[in-house]
Amino acid sequence: MAAEALELQRAVHAALAADSALVAALGGEKIHDVTPAHLPFPYITFGRTSTYDWGSGTEEGSEHFFTLHVWSKQKSRKEALELMERVHAALHDSDLPLEGCRLVNLRLQSAEIRFDENLAVYDGMMRFRAAVEAL
Repeated sequence: MAAEALELQRAVHAALAADSALVAALGGEKIHDVTPAHLPFPYITFGRTSTYDWGSGTEEGSEHFFTLHVWSKQKSRKEALELMERVHAALHDSDLPLEGCRLVNLRLQSAEIRFDENLAVYDGMMRFRAAVEAL
């Protein structure tokens, strides 16, 4: 299941990086697993990932829950919400190509935005669910 989780992350990153409107709004391809030091806002990071066996007696599969964080330092949540909408458009119900497995579905399950007073940034959290089956 770890291989499928890594393949899914690769495909999600590729889909986001291929969205020219999203990349332009970010001011470059600022989509990271770990945030580089001194990266200017806004940007997107991968957050928590959980993987579960989804197989049956006859088929192998896995269920993946992953979080994307959209970070903005603007004085309102407008930028973060607009970026979150672009991420939603790029991923929700998309048919991402995966190597060695097949994406059954990918859906946004929940989204939340909060202001972190300590960092003075908006953190838009988007939780996705992906079902993957072995080939």
